[in-house]
Amino acid sequence: EDQVTQSPEALRLQEGESSSLNCSYTVSGLRGLYWYRQDPGKGPEFLFILYSAGEVKEKERLKATLTKKESFLHITGPKPEDSATYLCAVQAQCSPGTCNLYQNPAAGDLE
Repeated sequence: EDQVTQSPEALRLQEGESSSLNCSYTVSGLRGLYWYRQDPGKGPEFLFILYSAGEVKEKERLKATLTKKESFLHITGPKPEDSATYLCAVQAQCSPGTCNLYQNPAAGDLE
């Protein structure tokens, strides 16, 4: 069964203190792992998509990495404006017409 687990559920950082969020997945053929950021009262904002193990994407203070079993969202030197909910989602390999985006039900809050 396909599964996505994000941890920790909540993370509190001091300004400038670096840390990471983890997204572990068990899927039958990974087609893409997505990271989103969501601000209160707004819809999710796309950050990254990773396709294969070893891939790394960076944007300002955020860096996403991917292995065969998990992804990490690293934040270096966070600022107050980085406070948000960060979500990962996985698209699995499937038959034509039956693809679904599996979103982790637990939100990773970064404050």
